[in-house]
Amino acid sequence: MADLSLFSGEQIAALLSALPDPAFILTRSGRYAALFGGADSRYYHDGSSLVGKYISDVLSAEKAAWFESQIAMALASRGLHVVEYPLAADDVKGVGGPGPLDPIWFEGRVQPLEYQVMGEDAVLWVASNITASKKLEALLRMQSETDALTGLPNRRKLMSGLTEHFELFARYKTPTSVLIFDIDHFKGINDEYGHLVGDKAITVTAEVCRRELRAADFPARLGGDEFVVLMPHTGAGHALTISERLRLKIAEGLLDLGTLGKGATISGGLSEMTVGDTSYEEVLKRADDALYRAKRDGRNRIVLH
Repeated sequence: MADLSLFSGEQIAALLSALPDPAFILTRSGRYAALFGGADSRYYHDGSSLVGKYISDVLSAEKAAWFESQIAMALASRGLHVVEYPLAADDVKGVGGPGPLDPIWFEGRVQPLEYQVMGEDAVLWVASNITASKKLEALLRMQSETDALTGLPNRRKLMSGLTEHFELFARYKTPTSVLIFDIDHFKGINDEYGHLVGDKAITVTAEVCRRELRAADFPARLGGDEFVVLMPHTGAGHALTISERLRLKIAEGLLDLGTLGKGATISGGLSEMTVGDTSYEEVLKRADDALYRAKRDGRNRIVLH
């Protein structure tokens, strides 16, 4: 630990003010008792006017309530309390100009003080800017959940979505349907026209899914030429109508590709979550069985199981 006797009071004050990220002394009631640092002008305004104000004076009601609850938790724990949180421009009011367009992420390290300030228990709140690491974390997560060829969610993200929606179905019995489909004679397309054309057929199929499906629908590439569409809040009858329209639109898109001769079609199997299901795997298995029947019955069709 540094020997502060080597520094004058003015030097210590200058060191504290030079901190790039801000540190606050906040009382239990949410009053700003002191402010140090925040010298990085890319993200922070001069905060000296905050001293004496309350959090509720400068933050939205929701954010102010959250900060006050974290102060209370830190004081109750009597130890270091660490939190992560975003602050956007519309969270802050009356700080002297527009803030950054994108939210800034912070790690807050909240340490109770051993003495009172302004007649109240108080904490030291050190706010470290972690926006860059949060952006990297989001990028890596997106890459790990996105199919590189089509840009659709990949198998990993699909399974997460199926798990989430099955849990919602199990709790609320909200109608939910699952379509699984693939491109008919896809191996023949690769063999006759080459893998680049095969890849183009897959990307065109994905583009049609993005364009034709509803915002709430969840299309994903399962692997190869196989796709799954999760349709929340949708019973089997409505899902069949959506699936048939998708089948026709994909056939049109593959025909417009121009390199597949007479074009190509898809076959699909459709199933709805039922009360007797114990996991999403059972729904997916029924849909897969229906896909097999669609292939057996002549392809270019959707079969409901």
